[in-house]
Amino acid sequence: MTETPACSVRGLSAAYGTTPVLRDVDLEVPRGVVLGVVGPNGAGKSTLLKAMLGLVPPLAGQVEFFGRPLSRVRARVGFMPQATTVDWDFPTTVRDVVTMGTYGFLGWLRRPGRVERERTGRALEQCGIADLARRQIGELSGGQRQRVFLARTLVSEPDLYLMDEPFAGVDARSQQAIVGVLHGLRQAGRTVVIVHHDLATVRDYCDHVALLNGTVVASGPVDAAFTPENVRRAYDVATADDPFLDVIG
Repeated sequence: MTETPACSVRGLSAAYGTTPVLRDVDLEVPRGVVLGVVGPNGAGKSTLLKAMLGLVPPLAGQVEFFGRPLSRVRARVGFMPQATTVDWDFPTTVRDVVTMGTYGFLGWLRRPGRVERERTGRALEQCGIADLARRQIGELSGGQRQRVFLARTLVSEPDLYLMDEPFAGVDARSQQAIVGVLHGLRQAGRTVVIVHHDLATVRDYCDHVALLNGTVVASGPVDAAFTPENVRRAYDVATADDPFLDVIG
């Protein structure tokens, strides 16, 4: 019997006002992979994640997680939005921000207790920022902020992670730490979907890829889908000898 995919998208279309962004997107994400969503600027990569989660109301289509609607399995799905969506001047500590990731299963009347503190500690360790736990978030570098955001997503221990540009604005140390976390999640049987912009690192970071430009141009294992021909189609590159294609190896 075939295992139900971590996520299945069928005929998904979305728009901002009267501007179409996604049209008839089909995508299947197997369990236990790191899948990179790549494509040119304005291709709808971030919108795809938001539409899958209902943060952008889809015009048409169906999305299932582990064979069910999101409302039935919400605790199994974690979302890491772009760090630019946060007010980093807000006076709070790294530990407090990461602990916020536990609020979804605490309910209104409960406060974080021993279990939540332990989860927060593990997430901080995983991301290599335990030494920053008491630091004010406004004092962090771009790479440290991304790792705090990642830790906040990890703390709820979902089975599927949707991450919007986790490598944006990071330094080499943070990049290495984030890659280690992603591969560790995969080894533990978790599934990760990342919006990614660096074609040169797709093969290093991901084992599956979805090439997107309004709709899915190609998807599947990196060796099969991440080809010069498919990249050329997704990025509207006209010629096979364009130097742009050299970065994909």
